[in-house]
Amino acid sequence: MENTNTISVNPFAKTSGKGKDIKETAVVGITQIAVLLIIAILVVILGIIIFQGRDKFSWEFISSFPTDGMTKGGIFPALIGTFILVIVMSFAVVPFGTITAIYLTEYAHEKSKFAAAVRFSIRTLAVVPSIIFGLFGLGFFIQFVGSGMDSAFNGGELRWGQPNILWASLTMALLTLPVIIVSVEESLKTIPRELREASLALGATKWQTIKKVVFPGSISGIMTGTILAVSRGTGEVAPILFTGAAYYLATLPGSLSDQFMNLGYHVYIMSTQSSDVEKTMPIQFATTLVLLILTLSLNLVAVVIRSRIRRKAK
Repeated sequence: MENTNTISVNPFAKTSGKGKDIKETAVVGITQIAVLLIIAILVVILGIIIFQGRDKFSWEFISSFPTDGMTKGGIFPALIGTFILVIVMSFAVVPFGTITAIYLTEYAHEKSKFAAAVRFSIRTLAVVPSIIFGLFGLGFFIQFVGSGMDSAFNGGELRWGQPNILWASLTMALLTLPVIIVSVEESLKTIPRELREASLALGATKWQTIKKVVFPGSISGIMTGTILAVSRGTGEVAPILFTGAAYYLATLPGSLSDQFMNLGYHVYIMSTQSSDVEKTMPIQFATTLVLLILTLSLNLVAVVIRSRIRRKAK
């Protein structure tokens, strides 16, 4: 009888301990080099900004208005304008993005064509250049919505049909909307399905289950999305070029229908439109430093809130 015995080979069997150790060491070394490279780039960027802007950076620079063609004085209007922009943007985008994510995760059927269209729209918005959002804000919010509001409520007097901080904030909200939706949706998916089923089995309605079980467990994801949105919204300039940012204002915005100065736009103006770029270089770096501090401060507040919510949930 013919011998049909065969020898099975395990492709994952240890062939050479020394060779495997060398490969593992090489992989670990490459990953460590990549991490160190990222940290080094961050340190170099921060170092250049701090070194170049250290002489100009002061409390007077932060708390005073620019003077003498913006070559002297401070950036207080731009700081306040940026802060208001981020706050209004957050109040607009976080609730809307959260509601959309809840619908997609909790209410929409897996094979729903409408939900598929919504997700396709979200992915498309995420890759649209930011300058396109600025042009959209100009055409829709200012020329259509704003002009319509002036015609209906102000007797044609120009108030909302012009660039202002509200339209700039809403335009920025559209830019950061995909970030919020994706972050919240992924957070909602981490809630075990068994918790939902147990809540429904005890007699709770769909909304009560979302309100008492799903939503509290996803608060950290909502805050994470908010942090990412704030980080992007604070530094973006293109969407507000046509919708509200001003070259120079001697006063602070008194209402949402006023234009405003912005830190990112201020840096852009100082570096491209100044008659003496070299003279304004310290102002550019000091303004950038303030912008970084503002962004980190807003993110830190969101991180602290998220940490407290997590501790209470535990």
